[in-house]
Amino acid sequence: QVQLSESGGGLVQPGGSLRLSCAASGSIASGTIFGIGYMGWYRQAPGKERELVARITPAGLPNYADSVKGRFTISRDNAKNTVYLQMNSLKPDDTAVYYCNAVSGYGTSWGQGTQVTVSS
Repeated sequence: QVQLSESGGGLVQPGGSLRLSCAASGSIASGTIFGIGYMGWYRQAPGKERELVARITPAGLPNYADSVKGRFTISRDNAKNTVYLQMNSLKPDDTAVYYCNAVSGYGTSWGQGTQVTVSS
């Protein structure tokens, strides 16, 4: 089993920055089917469906939602089984609960979510 623990959310003014972190723990066996594959971040705003923000392959190749390209950067530290999301130039539309996601041989795991609020 894989557990995900997120941190770094909060309240920030428009134009500001935040960095989210998500650490995976549990019965992870790197280099096997029970290692961590894709890791990513999703978000869900009130009244909206959960949407992909960014994800990254084990080799470090990222892809982003169009709405965050050029503002957000996803990265990972495989030695620490941790994924990061650096969010710059934040907008009120970025307000949402952000969820960490990881795929492994155990299936898909989700974090508990961390609130990001962009408001003046």
